[in-house]
Amino acid sequence: MDSRPKTIFCDIDGTLLCHMGNLSDIIAYDKDSEPTKGAAAKLNEWDYKGYKIILVTGRPEPMRELTMQQLQRAGIVYHQLIMDVGGGCRVLINDTKPTTNETAVAITVKRDKGISDIEI
Repeated sequence: MDSRPKTIFCDIDGTLLCHMGNLSDIIAYDKDSEPTKGAAAKLNEWDYKGYKIILVTGRPEPMRELTMQQLQRAGIVYHQLIMDVGGGCRVLINDTKPTTNETAVAITVKRDKGISDIEI
């Protein structure tokens, strides 16, 4: 078993923050951005375990400052923020090491339902 800390890649809108519609809605309703159920607590738990938390979003780069402010107000901890990844299907591709069976996992959650029940 690999004892190194895990790396979590996590979407923002509809996963960590409640989905607010299109980009103009996100800008207009900035103060109303709410975390999804258990998002802040779960990310704090993973951060405490030493996991690296990388957030990915389809939001364009010019929204970085607004996005960082929303995440901070929602109590969302992270180590890296990757912007402008697009809104299409995201695919994680990773190799399998000879000493372990599983080196990548993909989890899909229902929009706005939160991540509190995810165990990694």
